[in-house]
Amino acid sequence: MIKTDDIDCRILDVIQRDADLSQRDIADRVGLSQNALWRRLKRLDELGFMQGSRARLNAAQLGLDLTVFVMIRTRNHSVGWAEDFRKHAARIPEVAEMHRIGGEWDYMLKVITRGMAGYDAVYRKITTGFDLDVVTGLFSMETMLEDRPLDVFGG
Repeated sequence: MIKTDDIDCRILDVIQRDADLSQRDIADRVGLSQNALWRRLKRLDELGFMQGSRARLNAAQLGLDLTVFVMIRTRNHSVGWAEDFRKHAARIPEVAEMHRIGGEWDYMLKVITRGMAGYDAVYRKITTGFDLDVVTGLFSMETMLEDRPLDVFGG
């Protein structure tokens, strides 16, 4: 882990909450000059603390009204198989996230799609060409917390 100081943490906290702020506004909020802020932002970016910048889209406005957490169990646990399955899932645009997990299940995919017919099509894509032991979907009825800022101060 790369060491950060309190100012770095304040900068990261501000920009993760609102990346549209100007450098002047960020500098004012963290108590730095614009030049000092620019140098720190450049350093934090080079060290890999920030991962791109993009707009967060409203799934419901796009008609993507169904979120399914797909739980997968497999008998094959080799590194090569896992990498092949990761690449397979990455080619399915509706797969928003994929996690290798511990416990009763091996993988969890977050799928965002249009209705049950959309999920059925994604399910068929996920299961095609792979010997999966058990695949089940947990259907989200309501998103109660989402995309929360990280606790950069280590709470």
